[in-house]
Amino acid sequence: MKTITLVFGAVYGMLSVILGAFGAHALKKILSVERLESFETGVRYQMYAAFFLLVAGYILKFETTSEKWVSILMIAGTMLFSFSIYFLSLQDYLGANLKFLGPITPLGGLLMILSWGMLILYFAKNKI
Repeated sequence: MKTITLVFGAVYGMLSVILGAFGAHALKKILSVERLESFETGVRYQMYAAFFLLVAGYILKFETTSEKWVSILMIAGTMLFSFSIYFLSLQDYLGANLKFLGPITPLGGLLMILSWGMLILYFAKNKI
């Protein structure tokens, strides 16, 4: 689980840089300001998750189920949160009605919040 956490952290970080640059250059010309801001929100939170996963990957020992869930919730939450925002931001450009993804975004955010909460509990319990 440690390796998976670190790999996802690195991949999320790399994708954040790529998508951030893509948004700042290519999408700036084709998306409305509101859609571009939403896209950038997805990128920003994905980068936060990348840092979280890299730090958690080095700190946690992944010996308990709850330690594994810290990572799983952040990986899944980021995927649901950021990627639903990306698709919702691009739906006009893609010519697709992706409004069904709207409820997915807050679900992803909730999973991310739960992951942060579990990390807080880990720190409190282990007095790190």
